[in-house]
Amino acid sequence: MNDLLRRALADAHLTESEVAVHADVDPKTVRRWLDGRTPYPRHRKRVAGLLGCDEVDLWPDLTPPMPAPDAPSTQIIATYPHRWSVPRAVWHRLFEEAQYEIGILAYAGLFLAEDSGIIRCLTDKARSGVPIRILLGDPESTSVSERGADEGVGESMAAKIRNALVLYQPLHATEGVEIRLHDTVLYNSIYRADEDLLINPHAYGIAASHAPVLHLRRAGDGDMASLYLESFERVWSNATPLS
Repeated sequence: MNDLLRRALADAHLTESEVAVHADVDPKTVRRWLDGRTPYPRHRKRVAGLLGCDEVDLWPDLTPPMPAPDAPSTQIIATYPHRWSVPRAVWHRLFEEAQYEIGILAYAGLFLAEDSGIIRCLTDKARSGVPIRILLGDPESTSVSERGADEGVGESMAAKIRNALVLYQPLHATEGVEIRLHDTVLYNSIYRADEDLLINPHAYGIAASHAPVLHLRRAGDGDMASLYLESFERVWSNATPLS
C-alpha cells in the first residue's frame, strides 16, 4: 500500500481517473500503484509533475543511499519555490522516517501545528523513543515584533505563535518532547529529521510560506547541512524552556 501517493492525491483533490488521464494509463493501473506497485519511470515523472513534487516523495525506495561519512559535500535532494508548494507527503515522510532526532526551529510553524496528522506522527515518534525539540519565537520578544512588522502583519505574528503553542500543548505533554522559546533574528526556519533537513530561508518583507525550501541531507562534518545544524544548536542553547 502506497500511503504517500494516496495522501498526495487526497491533498491535491485528484481522483484515480484524473491521474490515469494525465499519466495516459488505465485507471486500474493507478489502483495498482496505490496498492504498492512502482510505476515505470515515465509514469512516475508524469504523476510527480502533476502533484508538484519529486518522485522520491511518492516512492521513497527510489531515494539514493546515504553517502559515506567522508563524502565531500551535502546532498541537495530537492528544491521548492515556496514553502506552500512542498507536498504534505514530504513533511509527513520527513518526520515519519526519523530514527533518532527531530528538530523544528521557526517563529510560529503554525502550518505544522494545525496539521493533526503531523501532530499525531510526532506524538507517535516521541512515544517510540525519538526525542523531539521544538523552538518557537517568544511572542513577547522584539525579534518577533520586528518580523511581524517586516512582513506587514503586525501583531499577527505573535498571535500565530500563541495559537501554535496552544495546538502544541498535547504534544508538549508527551514524554520526550521539549519546547523552548527563542528571541533571535531568525534567518531560516529549520525542520530536521536525523540527517535530512528542510531549510526555509527568510526574505525581507516576504512571508515564510512564500519563501523557497531546500531539502538537504547531511553528508559529513562541516558541510552545508552541518552549518544549519550548528545554528539550530546555538539557538537552542540560548532559548527559554516552555513551562
